[in-house]
Amino acid sequence: MADGSIGALEPVFLEVGEHDQARRIAARARAGTAPGLLWLGGFNSDMKGTKAVALDAWAAGQGRACVRFDYSGHGESGGKFIDGTIGRWLEDSLAVFDRFCSGPQVVIGSSMGGWIALLLARALARHGQSGSLAAMVLIAPAPDFTEALMWKGFSPEVRNEIETKGVWLRPSPYGDGSPYPITRALIEEGRNHLMLGSSIDVGCPVRILQGAQDPDVPWRHAFELVHRLPADDVVLTMIQDGDHRLSRPQDIARIIAAVAEFG
Repeated sequence: MADGSIGALEPVFLEVGEHDQARRIAARARAGTAPGLLWLGGFNSDMKGTKAVALDAWAAGQGRACVRFDYSGHGESGGKFIDGTIGRWLEDSLAVFDRFCSGPQVVIGSSMGGWIALLLARALARHGQSGSLAAMVLIAPAPDFTEALMWKGFSPEVRNEIETKGVWLRPSPYGDGSPYPITRALIEEGRNHLMLGSSIDVGCPVRILQGAQDPDVPWRHAFELVHRLPADDVVLTMIQDGDHRLSRPQDIARIIAAVAEFG
């Protein structure tokens, strides 16, 4: 999808990582009032997707600050997708947050971005910055997906291919349909960031939107996450006919309504 028509922004770039880990991260940062919006996209998606562009256009109309970016190996950013891990993409996210986000933020995380959002909140709390999050809006959030939704669901043949060859090309129903690599490094490094085994305190209100017809992140996964979050100010909205993308006009309206609740 083309970039937003309301004051479309050209990407700016920042360097993340050192030496052989260095990569060039592309971001679009719209100036505006607080609380700002920070978009965290999904696995193998980019910041020109329907939801990200719609949120940026809404922010422009409201005069709200909005930041979106591509993880390394995604979209306009440098690096190779096959080299990506949860830890690396979290590092990208923290670098973008530090560089472009000022004042309280509403973090919107889609699918893998939901996991990154939770990890971001934990990292900010460790650095004494928990007050920088005004709220979190999670769309089909997929914490622990490398283990719970990938590895545990793979056949013995797929697991063996990942363990012996280091990579398996997974067929995709999205985009141009090209298969994408699932690496042993992605699976093994993901185990350093698992969250669903204990309570998760993000220090801010949480709104979750989940499609009941989601084939990639089952609605039960969203329920498991809710049980790990604090009891106060966490709302799960189940969209009975919703799929994984939640990119229909009515889905976008629900997402924007959740974001608009804060600010």
